[in-house]
Amino acid sequence: MSRTALILGAGIGGVAASEALRRRLPASDRVIVIDRADRHVFAASLLWLMVGERQPPDFSRPLRRLAGYGVEWREGAVTRIDPRHREVEINGQVLVADALIIALGADYAPETIPGLKEAGMNLYTVAGAGAIRDALADFAGARIVVLTATPQYKCPAAPYEAAMLVDAHLRRRRLRERSEIAIYAAEPRPMFVAGPEIGVAVRGMIEARGIAYHPEHQVKDIDSAARRIAFTNGATTAFDLLIYVPPHRAPAVVRDAGLSNESGWIPVDRSTLQTSFDGVFAIGDVNTIPLKMGRPLPKAGVFARGQAEVVAHNLAVAWTGKGRPRQFAGEGACFIETGGGRAGFGSGNFFAEPTPRVRMYGPGVLWHLGKVLYEKYWLFRHF
Repeated sequence: MSRTALILGAGIGGVAASEALRRRLPASDRVIVIDRADRHVFAASLLWLMVGERQPPDFSRPLRRLAGYGVEWREGAVTRIDPRHREVEINGQVLVADALIIALGADYAPETIPGLKEAGMNLYTVAGAGAIRDALADFAGARIVVLTATPQYKCPAAPYEAAMLVDAHLRRRRLRERSEIAIYAAEPRPMFVAGPEIGVAVRGMIEARGIAYHPEHQVKDIDSAARRIAFTNGATTAFDLLIYVPPHRAPAVVRDAGLSNESGWIPVDRSTLQTSFDGVFAIGDVNTIPLKMGRPLPKAGVFARGQAEVVAHNLAVAWTGKGRPRQFAGEGACFIETGGGRAGFGSGNFFAEPTPRVRMYGPGVLWHLGKVLYEKYWLFRHF
């Protein structure tokens, strides 16, 4: 009997799940991926685009290439999800699945903070990273602010990496002495969920480069004409260039389907990634997994990939009767670019209690090369 696995979203989680399922399932079963874009973007490379070290074609690939793995790809926006019946509507067509994997990621909502969209450049989009690159090309020295608009966002290292890469970029152009770089963060310390040791290490990295760090500054609004940011604690600051991490929220189609909880994201079983609906799973940025420390598991590509592998493996076990189920264990790692062709590396178990156990390895050339090689590996292996 033929079955259909339907995957919504073709980011890291969606791509990994689709190819893992295709390898494990018989040819008679269908694996379908839906995405509103026609290209997969390796988002970690946006930081390099920002400082002119990449162009968009370097780290994006056509999704039609998934067909080479036997995966059916369909371009279009998901307009309705019925999780109870595992039905999805795309471009006016209704698709029904035996298993539904939701990997739609997070939407960005800069418009929820007055003035943010008009005043700054979004670090997390191709257009925004390209705008930062162009602004830096014309930059002659002034005040740059890197802002995290909310305490929780995906890729927790990214704003700190961005500040250090901008620092290195300005040093290469001999503009650093004429420039100020400051980070205003809504969170109490860098990469809060990774634990205090990681926070101290990352803060040390940025402050050693003369980058000012201001934690626990929740943005209230921004006057784009005056180039001034107001915070809820009463503080204000000026800027000449503003680089921001936007507020995140689950896609409206997810919220409209009744899949999200009070956090705004999809709750799942942390071991299997199953939602409260039979045969419906949520992986990556769109889900929420609470940790013992009171914060959710960070949203990061490494977790999306690990969750995708577990869901694909377990579906194949259930459908073929071969093998044993696996559990997602909360293991994660990330590179932390520090500029100058160097990077740090952190890894550990985020399900450890009472707090995640994460170890940081100091910046070095080899870790930077590791990140470059992983970018090449991911794009070559999957496309």
